[in-house]
Amino acid sequence: MRGAAWAVLLWPCHLTISFPLECKEEQGSVSHCPTISQEKLLDRVIQHAELIYRVSEESCSLFEDMFVPFPLRLQRNQAGYSCVTKALPIPSSKSEIQQISDKWLLHSVLMLVQSWIEPLVYLQTTLDRYDDAPDMLLNKTKWVSEKLISLEQGVVVLIRKMLDEGMLTATHSEQGPSQYDEQPEMLESVMRDYILLSCFKKDAHKMETFLKLLKCRQTDKYNCA
Repeated sequence: MRGAAWAVLLWPCHLTISFPLECKEEQGSVSHCPTISQEKLLDRVIQHAELIYRVSEESCSLFEDMFVPFPLRLQRNQAGYSCVTKALPIPSSKSEIQQISDKWLLHSVLMLVQSWIEPLVYLQTTLDRYDDAPDMLLNKTKWVSEKLISLEQGVVVLIRKMLDEGMLTATHSEQGPSQYDEQPEMLESVMRDYILLSCFKKDAHKMETFLKLLKCRQTDKYNCA
C-alpha cells in the first residue's frame, strides 16, 4: 500500500521527464522529430496512453466515491446519458478492430484524443466549483488534460512518420463558448461530470488498446489478438 502511495506522488514527474512527446516547431506546428525513431516514438505514445488511462481510472473512482451515491451510479447507462464520442466512426467490436488498417487505427486514436480535449477543459472548470473536491482529483484532471494534448502531438507525428501524411498538424479545439458553458443544477452537474469521467476512461482504454495493437502489428503481424 505504501508503494502505491509513492507511485501516485511520483507518476507526473516520471512521465514528464522520461517520455516527452512535445515536438513543436517555432510556428506551433508539429515537427517530424528526426531524433526519435518511429519505434521509440510509438513506445512513448503507448506509455503516455497507458498512464492517461490509469489516471482516468483513478479519477473516475475517486469522483464516484466522493460524489455519486450508489443508486445514481446505475443511471449512467440509462437513456439520456451518452458519451461525447458516440457519433464518431470508431470501431467497437473485436472483429471490427482486427479488420481495420494501421492508418485507420491511428486516425481513430487521433479522433478520440481531439474529441476529448475541450470536454476535459470544461471538467476542470466545473470541478473547481465543487466545495469539497479534493486537490488530488483536481490535480489528476488537470494533468490528464495537459497530457492529452501532448498525446495528440505524438500521434500526429506518428501519422506523419508512418503514413507519410506530411501536412497533418495538431488541431485541437480552442473555441470560445460551447455546450459546456451552461451551469446546471448541482445534481445534474454531478451526473454530467460522472458521465464525462466514465466515458473518458472508456475511450482512454480504447486509445491504449488501438496503439498496442498497432505496436503488435509492427512486430508480429499475424498473431495480434
